[in-house]
Amino acid sequence: MINLTNELAQALVQRALEARENAYCPYSGFAVGAALLCGDGTVYSGCNIECASLSPGNCAERTAFFRAVNDGQRSFAAIAVAGGPKGQAPDAFCAPCGVCRQVMREFCQPDFAVIMTDGAQRRVMTLEELLPMAFGPDNLK
Repeated sequence: MINLTNELAQALVQRALEARENAYCPYSGFAVGAALLCGDGTVYSGCNIECASLSPGNCAERTAFFRAVNDGQRSFAAIAVAGGPKGQAPDAFCAPCGVCRQVMREFCQPDFAVIMTDGAQRRVMTLEELLPMAFGPDNLK
């Protein structure tokens, strides 16, 4: 597994901030970017994409996961998430929503690192901390 160094975590945060610039959020005005680190070191970015009827939209985290899975990736080490009002720097930690946490659980182990930034600092939590007693693939065996 990849060692999540301080430098690597910061690089992921930077990629999430860059992905955030591509967010399509004309309704909420809340732009989110994510950068997903795969087990082989590949990084996939994603942004949130809204839709006028709201429910067909997609979160940044799931955009990154779905892009990676589409390319055959199945091993993941960490994800960085940055969010806040579009056109402004993030000023609070943006945690993944419940649906995104469940998608993470589908593909990741409980020690999967979730890096959140408020623009100045980072907060790292494990998936298990964010989604305790998670229901996942092993529950269906």
